[in-house]
Amino acid sequence: MKKGKRYVESAKLVDRATLYDVDEAVSILKKTANAKFDETIEAHIRLGVDGRHADQQVRGAVVLPHGTGKTVRVLVFAKGDKVAEAEAAGADFVGGDELVPRIQKEGWLDFDVVVATPDMMGIVGRLGRILGPKGLMPNPKAGTVTMDVTKAINDIKAGKIEYRLDKSNIIHVPIGKASFTEEQLADNFHTLIGAINKAKPAAAKGQYLKSVVVTSTMGPGIKLNTVKLA
Repeated sequence: MKKGKRYVESAKLVDRATLYDVDEAVSILKKTANAKFDETIEAHIRLGVDGRHADQQVRGAVVLPHGTGKTVRVLVFAKGDKVAEAEAAGADFVGGDELVPRIQKEGWLDFDVVVATPDMMGIVGRLGRILGPKGLMPNPKAGTVTMDVTKAINDIKAGKIEYRLDKSNIIHVPIGKASFTEEQLADNFHTLIGAINKAKPAAAKGQYLKSVVVTSTMGPGIKLNTVKLA
C-alpha cells in the first residue's frame, strides 16, 4: 500500500531500529501527529501471555489522569432509584427492558460505554451477541457492573479506559490526543503501563512486556524500550 506524503515525511523522524524512552517517543509523536484534525495517540502493547487460557487473561480498567480527550457517551441499565442516581451523575442514556428492542432491531448504538447494575444483567445478557463483539458488554472487572453507578459514571467521564487482550495477545488503547502536552501524554502512558504491570497473571512466564508501540492516528509507530517499563 502506498503511503501518503505526510506519512513518509513523519516516518523520517522515527528510527525503526531504535527503542525509545517514553519522553523521547512522546516528543516525536507530537511532531508526527500533523494531520488537520486532533489525532488520537494510541498504545499497542504485546504481552507474553496466552489469552486462550483463563489464568493468563489480562483485563481491567484504569482512570487516565488527563482523560482521553474524547467525550464519552454512557448508557446505564438500571431500575428503581438507580435510574435517578444515574441521571444525576451525568449518564447520557438510562433505561431497562425498553432499550433491548431499540438496540436489537433498530441497531441503536449511539453510546461508548455501557454500565449496568447487577440486577439488570439478565436483560443486558440478551444483548450479548451485539454488545460483546463491540467490546461494550458490562463487566465487573472493568467496574461497569456495579450498584455504585455514580462512581462508575464519574470515573468513565474522567477518563477511565478499559484494556483487554485481543486474539493476538495485544492490548490497544487510546492514551490521549495530539493536542495534549508531552507531560500529559507521558503521565497517561505511565499510568496505563503501571496498571498493566499490576495485572500480570501469576501464570505468565518469561518476558511479560514483549513490545510496546505508540502511534498517532495517521503517523508511524514508535517502539519503546520495554526493559525500562517493566
